[in-house]
Amino acid sequence: MKYWLAKSEPSKYSWDEFVRDGSTYWDGVRNYQARNNLAAMKVGDQVLFYHSNDGKDVVGIARVTGEAYPDPTTDDERWVVVDLEPVEKLANPVTLADIKASTSLAEIQLVKQSRLSVVPLTAKEFKTIVKMGK
Repeated sequence: MKYWLAKSEPSKYSWDEFVRDGSTYWDGVRNYQARNNLAAMKVGDQVLFYHSNDGKDVVGIARVTGEAYPDPTTDDERWVVVDLEPVEKLANPVTLADIKASTSLAEIQLVKQSRLSVVPLTAKEFKTIVKMGK
């Protein structure tokens, strides 16, 4: 199993909307590196759901339920989506400031490549953030 972090602006698609929908395909990725990260996701992988811009915090855990397929929101065949379902809302959102303040998260891609909307995490990074949110 691999671990990931995916960003969404809450004004466009929030955790609460995700929970209400029960599942979604993760679309709109238009960066090659983020696209490659989506393409690497496998069923069962765990994904931290991060509210970007407004909030800047990890708010929940999702699971990959469908592997990469063509993005239905575009005719451009270069772009893909994956299917996700919500697993658990974090009791306490983990802010970007909290993540930056943690020495054990010093190498996290969220900080090192802050513009990417989908980034890989190590198992340790994932578990550290989840623990911070409990």
